[in-house]
Amino acid sequence: MSRVTVDALRKEYDAGSVVAVNDLDLEIEDGEFVTVVGPSGCGKTTTLRMLSGLEQPTSGRIEIGDEDVTDVHAKNRDVAMVFQNYALYPHKTVSENMEFGLRMSTDLSKDEREERVVETAEMMDIEDLLDDKPDELSGGQKQRVALGRAIVREPDLFLFDEPLSNLDAKLRTSMRAEIQRLQNELGITAVYVTHDQHEAMTMGDRIVILNGGKLQQQGNPTEVYENPVNKFVGGFIGSPSMNFIDVTVEPDGDQLHLTGPDGEFEFDLSAAYVSGNEDELESSRYTLGIRPENVSVTEKSTPNSITAAIDVVEPVGSDNFLHLDVSSEFIARVDSDIDLEPGDRVTITFDESDIHLFDAETGRNVFVRERNVPTIAS
Repeated sequence: MSRVTVDALRKEYDAGSVVAVNDLDLEIEDGEFVTVVGPSGCGKTTTLRMLSGLEQPTSGRIEIGDEDVTDVHAKNRDVAMVFQNYALYPHKTVSENMEFGLRMSTDLSKDEREERVVETAEMMDIEDLLDDKPDELSGGQKQRVALGRAIVREPDLFLFDEPLSNLDAKLRTSMRAEIQRLQNELGITAVYVTHDQHEAMTMGDRIVILNGGKLQQQGNPTEVYENPVNKFVGGFIGSPSMNFIDVTVEPDGDQLHLTGPDGEFEFDLSAAYVSGNEDELESSRYTLGIRPENVSVTEKSTPNSITAAIDVVEPVGSDNFLHLDVSSEFIARVDSDIDLEPGDRVTITFDESDIHLFDAETGRNVFVRERNVPTIAS
């Protein structure tokens, strides 16, 4: 079993003045592919390095399988790590690079090591490169060698530290699919760190979002996307980012009246949300959130509409991104056959089932959609 348990994991630097990871709790199931995402400096790579044994936690506990490995040296953990910069020995051949970890961490004979290297190279489609040096390889080939070096060890746990960030967009897409295929085929528990939220959403069985060293939310990617627990998650997950409008809230039974600098909105809560925090709502400041793809262009004004000028039109193939002259940065994602130009005035609207409402002070999402309930980080 390769179940991973992270209990109250904490990492401090400079005598505690910098907290890189703040009391993180995680449970990763055997065979699960977990992606960890967040902005630069959020603690994701530090977490990965503590899992690998390259960093010693300030406090907390790490279990891999049934073994407490918190104080176990990296070389004694059954973990393989794939780095952003490939970390290949330039003077060694591909075969020697892949064999090196086996030679250092196993009792396999030379013949057994060579056999396993060849089998893995065939799996990675790099068997013709075994005699080449890293300088003779392309970026994609180097990444395949780095993956093969990890796979050949048959570890309990795969760790990936932004392994595709040096590749071009097309190669990143193909390598994402390759990594997912290999993980499904091998069934090994994997933790994949990335700053790319699209990568995190498409690859993970579960997505873990960090900010400022703290766990913000974890869960199925679709659940997290549809039900962000706070404004940070709502704005970080999704491309283009969620639109935000500062509003004043006036609750009236099942009706919610919102007043903002660009208009007034009236929403029926009972149709769109489960009961959660309605009793806490008073006339106060909140932030309305709506995703660009949930914004529609309409021909006439409605009670819940905004009329604004178009600043920029971004054609992106099947869609156009309309940057609108609203009080805050606001983008509508519409079909490419909607013919509009900068300077045109349009009326936009959105449905009550698609809105989010965030507390202006705490950032907490006040209501949860009925069709999915998010996994909220403690």
